[in-house]
Amino acid sequence: MIDIIGQMGGLAWTILAFIIALSIIVGVHEYGHYIVGRWSGIRAEVFSLGFGPRLWSRRDRRGTVWQVAAIPLGGYVRFFGDSDAASAGPGVEVDPALKRQTLEGAPLWARIATVAAGPVFNFILATLIFAGVIAWQGVAVDRMLIGEIAPSPAEVVNELRPGDEILAVEGQPVATWGELFALTATLPAAPVQDWTVRRDGAEITVPGPDPAPARISGVAPRSAAATAGLRAGDVIVAIEGAPVSRFTELRSHVEAAEGEPLLLRVWREGAGEADYTLVPRRQDLPTEDGYEQRWLIGVTGGEGYFTPATRGAGIVESVGAGARQTWAIIVGSLTGLWAVISGQIGGCNLGGAISIAESTGHAASSGAGNFIWWIGVLSAAIGFLNILPIPVLDGGHLAFFTWEAVTGRPPSDRAMRVLTSIGLAAILTLMVFGLSNDILCR
Repeated sequence: MIDIIGQMGGLAWTILAFIIALSIIVGVHEYGHYIVGRWSGIRAEVFSLGFGPRLWSRRDRRGTVWQVAAIPLGGYVRFFGDSDAASAGPGVEVDPALKRQTLEGAPLWARIATVAAGPVFNFILATLIFAGVIAWQGVAVDRMLIGEIAPSPAEVVNELRPGDEILAVEGQPVATWGELFALTATLPAAPVQDWTVRRDGAEITVPGPDPAPARISGVAPRSAAATAGLRAGDVIVAIEGAPVSRFTELRSHVEAAEGEPLLLRVWREGAGEADYTLVPRRQDLPTEDGYEQRWLIGVTGGEGYFTPATRGAGIVESVGAGARQTWAIIVGSLTGLWAVISGQIGGCNLGGAISIAESTGHAASSGAGNFIWWIGVLSAAIGFLNILPIPVLDGGHLAFFTWEAVTGRPPSDRAMRVLTSIGLAAILTLMVFGLSNDILCR
Protein backbone atom coordinates (compact mmCIF):
# COMPACT_ATOMS: atom_id res chain seq x y z
CA MET A 1 0.00 0.00 0.00
CA ILE A 2 2.84 2.42 0.83
CA ASP A 3 4.42 1.74 -2.56
CA ILE A 4 1.11 2.46 -4.30
CA ILE A 5 0.69 5.74 -2.41
CA GLY A 6 4.27 6.68 -3.29
CA GLN A 7 3.65 5.95 -6.98
CA MET A 8 0.44 7.99 -6.95
CA GLY A 9 2.28 10.87 -5.31
CA GLY A 10 5.02 10.63 -7.92
CA LEU A 11 2.44 10.58 -10.70
CA ALA A 12 0.66 13.64 -9.32
CA TRP A 13 3.99 15.48 -9.03
CA THR A 14 4.88 14.56 -12.63
CA ILE A 15 1.51 15.76 -13.94
CA LEU A 16 1.73 19.02 -11.98
CA ALA A 17 5.28 19.73 -13.15
CA PHE A 18 4.31 18.94 -16.74
CA ILE A 19 1.28 21.26 -16.61
CA ILE A 20 3.36 24.10 -15.13
CA ALA A 21 6.12 23.73 -17.73
CA LEU A 22 3.70 23.36 -20.63
CA SER A 23 1.60 26.33 -19.50
CA ILE A 24 4.68 28.59 -19.37
CA ILE A 25 5.94 27.48 -22.78
CA VAL A 26 2.55 27.63 -24.49
CA GLY A 27 1.70 30.93 -22.81
CA VAL A 28 4.89 32.54 -24.13
CA HIS A 29 4.38 31.00 -27.59
CA GLU A 30 0.82 32.27 -27.91
CA TYR A 31 1.73 35.64 -26.44
CA GLY A 32 4.27 35.99 -29.24
CA HIS A 33 1.49 35.51 -31.78
CA TYR A 34 -0.77 37.90 -29.88
CA ILE A 35 1.59 40.81 -29.25
CA VAL A 36 3.20 40.86 -32.70
CA GLY A 37 -0.23 40.52 -34.27
CA ARG A 38 -1.41 43.47 -32.21
CA TRP A 39 1.63 45.52 -33.19
CA SER A 40 0.90 44.60 -36.82
CA GLY A 41 -2.68 45.83 -36.68
CA ILE A 42 -4.37 42.44 -36.25
CA ARG A 43 -7.03 42.29 -33.56
CA ALA A 44 -7.18 39.32 -31.17
CA GLU A 45 -10.58 38.22 -29.92
CA VAL A 46 -9.50 35.46 -27.48
CA PHE A 47 -6.27 34.51 -25.77
CA SER A 48 -6.77 31.10 -24.17
CA LEU A 49 -4.47 29.09 -21.95
CA GLY A 50 -5.89 25.60 -22.28
CA PHE A 51 -8.82 24.15 -24.19
CA GLY A 52 -12.39 23.22 -23.38
CA PRO A 53 -14.75 24.79 -20.85
CA ARG A 54 -13.79 28.23 -19.59
CA LEU A 55 -12.70 28.39 -15.94
CA TRP A 56 -11.81 32.08 -15.73
CA SER A 57 -11.89 35.02 -18.12
CA ARG A 58 -11.67 38.79 -18.35
CA ARG A 59 -12.00 41.23 -21.24
CA ASP A 60 -9.36 43.95 -21.60
CA ARG A 61 -9.90 47.46 -22.95
CA ARG A 62 -9.00 46.35 -26.48
CA GLY A 63 -11.81 43.80 -26.46
CA THR A 64 -9.59 40.72 -26.14
CA VAL A 65 -10.92 37.99 -23.84
CA TRP A 66 -8.16 36.46 -21.71
CA GLN A 67 -9.18 33.06 -20.38
CA VAL A 68 -8.00 29.90 -18.63
CA ALA A 69 -9.71 26.73 -19.85
CA ALA A 70 -10.20 23.36 -18.18
CA ILE A 71 -7.83 21.22 -20.30
CA PRO A 72 -4.29 22.54 -19.66
CA LEU A 73 -2.64 20.87 -22.66
CA GLY A 74 -2.06 23.82 -24.94
CA GLY A 75 -3.61 27.14 -25.84
CA TYR A 76 -4.50 29.40 -28.71
CA VAL A 77 -5.08 32.95 -29.92
CA ARG A 78 -8.24 33.51 -31.96
CA PHE A 79 -7.83 36.54 -34.14
CA PHE A 80 -10.69 38.71 -35.33
CA GLY A 81 -12.46 37.08 -38.27
CA ASP A 82 -11.02 33.57 -37.74
CA SER A 83 -14.42 32.12 -36.83
CA ASP A 84 -16.07 33.74 -39.87
CA ALA A 85 -13.41 32.88 -42.45
CA ALA A 86 -14.80 29.45 -43.24
CA SER A 87 -18.41 30.62 -43.51
CA ALA A 88 -17.85 33.70 -45.64
CA GLY A 89 -18.76 33.04 -49.23
CA PRO A 90 -16.73 34.21 -52.26
CA GLY A 91 -19.22 36.98 -53.05
CA VAL A 92 -19.51 38.42 -49.58
CA GLU A 93 -18.45 42.07 -49.28
CA VAL A 94 -16.23 42.79 -46.30
CA ASP A 95 -15.49 46.24 -44.90
CA PRO A 96 -11.81 46.90 -45.88
CA ALA A 97 -11.11 48.55 -42.52
CA LEU A 98 -12.37 45.52 -40.65
CA LYS A 99 -10.70 43.09 -43.02
CA ARG A 100 -7.33 44.75 -42.31
CA GLN A 101 -7.78 43.77 -38.65
CA THR A 102 -8.04 40.07 -39.54
CA LEU A 103 -5.11 37.72 -40.04
CA GLU A 104 -6.39 36.75 -43.48
CA GLY A 105 -6.78 40.36 -44.60
CA ALA A 106 -3.50 41.68 -43.19
CA PRO A 107 -0.51 42.41 -45.45
CA LEU A 108 1.85 39.52 -46.11
CA TRP A 109 4.58 40.97 -43.90
CA ALA A 110 2.17 41.23 -40.96
CA ARG A 111 1.00 37.63 -41.38
CA ILE A 112 4.57 36.35 -41.59
CA ALA A 113 5.64 38.33 -38.51
CA THR A 114 2.60 37.23 -36.49
CA VAL A 115 2.92 33.53 -37.29
CA ALA A 116 6.72 33.45 -36.88
CA ALA A 117 6.50 35.23 -33.52
CA GLY A 118 5.31 32.10 -31.67
CA PRO A 119 8.42 29.97 -32.29
CA VAL A 120 10.66 33.05 -32.04
CA PHE A 121 9.30 33.82 -28.58
CA ASN A 122 9.98 30.19 -27.59
CA PHE A 123 13.60 30.62 -28.68
CA ILE A 124 13.83 33.92 -26.80
CA LEU A 125 12.40 32.29 -23.66
CA ALA A 126 14.92 29.43 -23.89
CA THR A 127 17.82 31.85 -24.41
CA LEU A 128 16.78 34.02 -21.46
CA ILE A 129 16.37 30.97 -19.19
CA PHE A 130 19.79 29.62 -20.11
CA ALA A 131 21.33 33.07 -19.75
CA GLY A 132 19.70 33.53 -16.35
CA VAL A 133 20.93 30.19 -15.04
CA ILE A 134 24.45 30.86 -16.35
CA ALA A 135 24.48 34.33 -14.79
CA TRP A 136 23.24 32.91 -11.48
CA GLN A 137 25.72 30.02 -11.40
CA GLY A 138 28.62 32.03 -12.81
CA VAL A 139 31.40 30.81 -15.07
CA ALA A 140 34.72 29.25 -14.12
CA VAL A 141 37.56 31.68 -13.48
CA ASP A 142 40.64 31.50 -15.70
CA ARG A 143 42.89 30.30 -12.88
CA MET A 144 42.38 26.72 -11.68
CA LEU A 145 40.89 27.66 -8.34
CA ILE A 146 38.78 25.19 -6.37
CA GLY A 147 35.30 26.34 -5.44
CA GLU A 148 33.06 24.13 -3.30
CA ILE A 149 34.11 20.73 -1.95
CA ALA A 150 31.57 17.87 -2.13
CA PRO A 151 31.32 15.06 0.44
CA SER A 152 33.09 11.81 -0.43
CA PRO A 153 33.28 8.21 0.85
CA ALA A 154 35.59 7.42 3.76
CA GLU A 155 38.17 5.70 1.53
CA VAL A 156 38.66 8.91 -0.48
CA VAL A 157 41.11 11.11 1.41
CA ASN A 158 40.50 14.69 0.32
CA GLU A 159 42.56 17.44 1.88
CA LEU A 160 41.90 19.95 -0.91
CA ARG A 161 40.33 23.21 0.25
CA PRO A 162 38.25 25.94 -1.40
CA GLY A 163 40.57 28.57 -2.84
CA ASP A 164 43.42 26.14 -3.62
CA GLU A 165 45.00 26.73 -7.03
CA ILE A 166 45.72 23.41 -8.77
CA LEU A 167 49.25 23.12 -10.18
CA ALA A 168 49.81 19.39 -10.74
CA VAL A 169 48.44 15.90 -10.06
CA GLU A 170 50.87 13.05 -9.34
CA GLY A 171 53.67 15.35 -10.50
CA GLN A 172 52.08 16.06 -13.87
CA PRO A 173 51.54 19.84 -14.28
CA VAL A 174 48.18 21.14 -15.47
CA ALA A 175 47.26 24.66 -16.57
CA THR A 176 43.61 24.28 -17.64
CA TRP A 177 40.58 22.26 -16.59
CA GLY A 178 40.77 20.46 -19.91
CA GLU A 179 44.34 19.37 -19.18
CA LEU A 180 43.26 18.15 -15.75
CA PHE A 181 40.59 15.81 -17.09
CA ALA A 182 42.86 14.76 -19.98
CA LEU A 183 45.16 13.25 -17.35
CA THR A 184 42.73 10.35 -17.05
CA ALA A 185 44.16 8.99 -20.32
CA THR A 186 47.62 8.50 -18.77
CA LEU A 187 47.14 8.67 -15.00
CA PRO A 188 46.41 5.30 -13.35
CA ALA A 189 43.03 5.26 -11.59
CA ALA A 190 43.19 5.32 -7.78
CA PRO A 191 40.90 6.55 -5.00
CA VAL A 192 43.61 8.92 -3.76
CA GLN A 193 46.14 10.97 -5.77
CA ASP A 194 48.83 13.49 -4.83
CA TRP A 195 47.76 17.05 -5.70
CA THR A 196 50.19 19.98 -5.85
CA VAL A 197 48.40 23.23 -5.07
CA ARG A 198 49.18 26.81 -4.22
CA ARG A 199 47.66 27.66 -0.83
CA ASP A 200 48.21 30.95 0.99
CA GLY A 201 51.11 31.72 -1.37
CA ALA A 202 52.94 28.42 -0.76
CA GLU A 203 53.16 25.32 -2.97
CA ILE A 204 52.20 22.16 -1.08
CA THR A 205 51.28 18.59 -1.95
CA VAL A 206 48.21 17.07 -0.33
CA PRO A 207 46.19 13.88 -0.87
CA GLY A 208 43.08 14.30 -2.96
CA PRO A 209 40.61 12.28 -5.07
CA ASP A 210 40.99 10.93 -8.59
CA PRO A 211 40.43 13.76 -11.13
CA ALA A 212 37.43 11.90 -12.62
CA PRO A 213 35.92 9.69 -9.91
CA ALA A 214 32.85 7.51 -10.41
CA ARG A 215 30.65 10.22 -8.96
CA ILE A 216 27.29 10.73 -10.66
CA SER A 217 26.59 14.29 -11.79
CA GLY A 218 23.32 13.53 -13.58
CA VAL A 219 20.76 10.75 -14.08
CA ALA A 220 18.87 10.51 -17.37
CA PRO A 221 15.07 10.31 -17.06
CA ARG A 222 13.51 6.91 -17.87
CA SER A 223 16.95 5.29 -17.74
CA ALA A 224 18.07 2.18 -15.89
CA ALA A 225 19.71 4.36 -13.24
CA ALA A 226 16.55 6.44 -12.75
CA THR A 227 14.45 3.28 -12.47
CA ALA A 228 16.83 1.89 -9.85
CA GLY A 229 16.73 5.12 -7.81
CA LEU A 230 20.24 6.52 -8.32
CA ARG A 231 20.73 10.25 -7.78
CA ALA A 232 23.16 12.99 -8.65
CA GLY A 233 25.93 13.02 -6.04
CA ASP A 234 25.95 9.22 -5.60
CA VAL A 235 29.35 7.55 -5.90
CA ILE A 236 29.71 4.12 -7.51
CA VAL A 237 32.35 2.29 -5.48
CA ALA A 238 32.06 -1.19 -7.02
CA ILE A 239 30.41 -3.12 -9.87
CA GLU A 240 29.80 -6.83 -9.43
CA GLY A 241 32.20 -6.73 -6.49
CA ALA A 242 35.05 -5.13 -8.48
CA PRO A 243 36.24 -1.78 -7.02
CA VAL A 244 35.71 1.30 -9.21
CA SER A 245 37.78 4.48 -8.85
CA ARG A 246 37.12 6.35 -12.08
CA PHE A 247 33.97 7.14 -14.05
CA THR A 248 35.46 5.88 -17.31
CA GLU A 249 35.77 2.40 -15.78
CA LEU A 250 31.99 2.09 -15.82
CA ARG A 251 31.81 1.74 -19.59
CA SER A 252 33.78 -1.50 -19.81
CA HIS A 253 31.65 -3.11 -17.08
CA VAL A 254 28.38 -1.99 -18.66
CA GLU A 255 29.40 -3.10 -22.16
CA ALA A 256 30.64 -6.46 -20.87
CA ALA A 257 27.26 -7.13 -19.22
CA GLU A 258 25.51 -6.98 -22.66
CA GLY A 259 22.17 -6.15 -21.15
CA GLU A 260 22.37 -8.52 -18.18
CA PRO A 261 21.64 -7.15 -14.68
CA LEU A 262 24.53 -5.39 -12.94
CA LEU A 263 25.02 -5.14 -9.17
CA LEU A 264 26.35 -1.71 -8.17
CA ARG A 265 27.66 -0.78 -4.76
CA VAL A 266 26.81 2.91 -4.27
CA TRP A 267 27.76 5.42 -1.59
CA ARG A 268 25.30 8.20 -0.80
CA GLU A 269 25.83 11.13 1.55
CA GLY A 270 24.03 10.57 4.81
CA ALA A 271 23.05 6.99 3.94
CA GLY A 272 26.35 5.16 3.51
CA GLU A 273 26.71 2.30 1.03
CA ALA A 274 23.91 0.25 -0.51
CA ASP A 275 23.46 -2.18 -3.41
CA TYR A 276 21.48 -1.37 -6.56
CA THR A 277 20.66 -3.70 -9.43
CA LEU A 278 20.47 -2.12 -12.89
CA VAL A 279 19.73 -3.56 -16.31
CA PRO A 280 21.68 -1.69 -19.05
CA ARG A 281 19.71 -0.57 -22.09
CA ARG A 282 20.82 -0.41 -25.71
CA GLN A 283 20.75 3.16 -27.02
CA ASP A 284 21.89 5.16 -30.04
CA LEU A 285 24.51 7.82 -29.35
CA PRO A 286 25.76 10.55 -31.73
CA THR A 287 29.40 10.38 -32.81
CA GLU A 288 31.56 12.41 -35.18
CA ASP A 289 30.75 9.93 -37.96
CA GLY A 290 27.04 9.47 -37.24
CA TYR A 291 25.59 7.23 -34.53
CA GLU A 292 26.62 4.15 -32.63
CA GLN A 293 24.75 1.74 -30.38
CA ARG A 294 26.00 1.22 -26.83
CA TRP A 295 24.79 -0.31 -23.60
CA LEU A 296 24.05 2.46 -21.10
CA ILE A 297 22.75 2.76 -17.55
CA GLY A 298 21.89 6.46 -17.89
CA VAL A 299 24.38 8.33 -15.70
CA THR A 300 26.78 11.18 -16.44
CA GLY A 301 29.91 12.21 -14.57
CA GLY A 302 32.70 14.74 -14.78
CA GLU A 303 32.15 16.99 -11.77
CA GLY A 304 34.44 15.20 -9.34
CA TYR A 305 34.41 16.09 -5.65
CA PHE A 306 34.82 19.81 -6.17
CA THR A 307 33.65 22.53 -8.50
CA PRO A 308 35.79 25.25 -10.08
CA ALA A 309 35.67 28.68 -8.48
CA THR A 310 33.37 30.94 -10.46
CA ARG A 311 33.00 34.60 -11.32
CA GLY A 312 29.93 36.55 -12.25
CA ALA A 313 28.96 36.53 -15.92
CA GLY A 314 27.92 39.78 -17.56
CA ILE A 315 24.70 40.24 -19.53
CA VAL A 316 26.36 39.98 -22.94
CA GLU A 317 28.36 36.90 -21.96
CA SER A 318 25.35 35.18 -20.41
CA VAL A 319 23.00 35.92 -23.29
CA GLY A 320 25.62 34.81 -25.79
CA ALA A 321 26.07 31.51 -23.96
CA GLY A 322 22.29 31.13 -23.70
CA ALA A 323 21.87 31.71 -27.43
CA ARG A 324 24.53 29.12 -28.22
CA GLN A 325 22.76 26.61 -25.99
CA THR A 326 19.44 27.29 -27.76
CA TRP A 327 21.10 26.87 -31.15
CA ALA A 328 22.68 23.61 -30.02
CA ILE A 329 19.25 22.25 -29.08
CA ILE A 330 17.80 23.28 -32.45
CA VAL A 331 20.65 21.61 -34.34
CA GLY A 332 20.47 18.52 -32.13
CA SER A 333 16.70 18.26 -32.65
CA LEU A 334 17.09 18.55 -36.41
CA THR A 335 19.88 16.00 -36.70
CA GLY A 336 18.10 13.61 -34.32
CA LEU A 337 14.82 13.83 -36.25
CA TRP A 338 16.60 13.26 -39.55
CA ALA A 339 18.47 10.29 -38.06
CA VAL A 340 15.15 8.69 -37.09
CA ILE A 341 13.56 9.40 -40.48
CA SER A 342 16.59 8.13 -42.41
CA GLY A 343 16.88 5.00 -40.28
CA GLN A 344 20.31 5.83 -38.82
CA ILE A 345 18.88 5.26 -35.34
CA GLY A 346 15.90 3.33 -34.04
CA GLY A 347 12.43 4.82 -33.75
CA CYS A 348 12.49 4.32 -29.98
CA ASN A 349 14.65 7.44 -29.76
CA LEU A 350 11.54 9.50 -30.54
CA GLY A 351 9.42 9.88 -27.42
CA GLY A 352 5.93 11.23 -26.91
CA ALA A 353 3.95 13.12 -24.31
CA ILE A 354 4.45 10.48 -21.63
CA SER A 355 8.24 10.53 -21.82
CA ILE A 356 8.24 14.35 -21.92
CA ALA A 357 6.02 14.44 -18.83
CA GLU A 358 8.24 11.92 -17.02
CA SER A 359 11.36 13.91 -17.91
CA THR A 360 9.68 17.07 -16.67
CA GLY A 361 8.74 15.44 -13.37
CA HIS A 362 12.28 14.10 -13.01
CA ALA A 363 13.74 17.58 -13.62
CA ALA A 364 11.37 19.12 -11.08
CA SER A 365 12.33 16.49 -8.51
CA SER A 366 16.02 17.30 -9.09
CA GLY A 367 15.63 20.90 -7.94
CA ALA A 368 14.34 24.27 -9.08
CA GLY A 369 17.45 25.01 -11.14
CA ASN A 370 17.17 21.79 -13.12
CA PHE A 371 13.43 22.33 -13.63
CA ILE A 372 13.92 25.86 -14.93
CA TRP A 373 16.71 24.69 -17.25
CA TRP A 374 14.46 21.89 -18.54
CA ILE A 375 11.73 24.42 -19.33
CA GLY A 376 14.30 26.21 -21.49
CA VAL A 377 15.17 22.95 -23.25
CA LEU A 378 11.49 22.18 -23.91
CA SER A 379 10.83 25.73 -25.11
CA ALA A 380 13.64 25.51 -27.67
CA ALA A 381 12.48 22.04 -28.79
CA ILE A 382 8.83 23.13 -29.14
CA GLY A 383 9.91 26.22 -31.04
CA PHE A 384 11.87 23.98 -33.43
CA LEU A 385 8.91 21.62 -33.86
CA ASN A 386 6.63 24.53 -34.74
CA ILE A 387 8.87 25.88 -37.51
CA LEU A 388 8.86 22.57 -39.39
CA PRO A 389 7.20 23.16 -42.80
CA ILE A 390 4.20 20.99 -41.97
CA PRO A 391 0.70 22.37 -42.63
CA VAL A 392 -1.27 23.08 -39.40
CA LEU A 393 2.02 24.08 -37.73
CA ASP A 394 3.42 27.61 -37.81
CA GLY A 395 6.09 26.46 -40.22
CA GLY A 396 3.42 25.22 -42.62
CA HIS A 397 1.73 28.63 -42.64
CA LEU A 398 5.11 30.27 -43.23
CA ALA A 399 5.63 27.91 -46.19
CA PHE A 400 2.28 29.02 -47.64
CA PHE A 401 3.25 32.66 -47.13
CA THR A 402 6.58 32.03 -48.85
CA TRP A 403 4.73 30.58 -51.82
CA GLU A 404 2.54 33.68 -51.91
CA ALA A 405 5.58 35.96 -51.74
CA VAL A 406 7.27 34.15 -54.64
CA THR A 407 4.27 33.65 -56.91
CA GLY A 408 2.25 36.71 -55.98
CA ARG A 409 -0.82 34.68 -55.01
CA PRO A 410 -1.72 32.32 -52.16
CA PRO A 411 -2.14 28.58 -52.73
CA SER A 412 -5.57 27.57 -54.04
CA ASP A 413 -8.28 26.61 -51.57
CA ARG A 414 -8.16 23.01 -52.81
CA ALA A 415 -4.38 22.82 -52.35
CA MET A 416 -4.72 24.31 -48.88
CA ARG A 417 -7.35 21.75 -47.89
CA VAL A 418 -5.32 18.81 -49.22
CA LEU A 419 -2.04 19.96 -47.70
CA THR A 420 -3.67 20.76 -44.36
CA SER A 421 -5.22 17.28 -44.25
CA ILE A 422 -1.82 15.75 -45.00
CA GLY A 423 -0.18 17.87 -42.31
CA LEU A 424 -2.81 16.96 -39.74
CA ALA A 425 -2.40 13.28 -40.58
CA ALA A 426 1.39 13.61 -40.23
CA ILE A 427 1.09 15.27 -36.81
CA LEU A 428 -1.40 12.68 -35.55
CA THR A 429 0.82 9.87 -36.83
CA LEU A 430 3.82 11.41 -35.07
CA MET A 431 1.85 11.70 -31.82
CA VAL A 432 0.65 8.09 -31.97
CA PHE A 433 4.16 6.91 -32.84
CA GLY A 434 5.63 8.81 -29.90
CA LEU A 435 3.01 7.52 -27.46
CA SER A 436 3.52 3.94 -28.63
CA ASN A 437 7.26 4.35 -28.07
CA ASP A 438 6.57 5.67 -24.57
CA ILE A 439 4.70 2.44 -23.78
CA LEU A 440 6.71 -0.15 -25.72
CA CYS A 441 10.30 1.20 -25.69
CA ARG A 442 11.26 0.75 -22.06
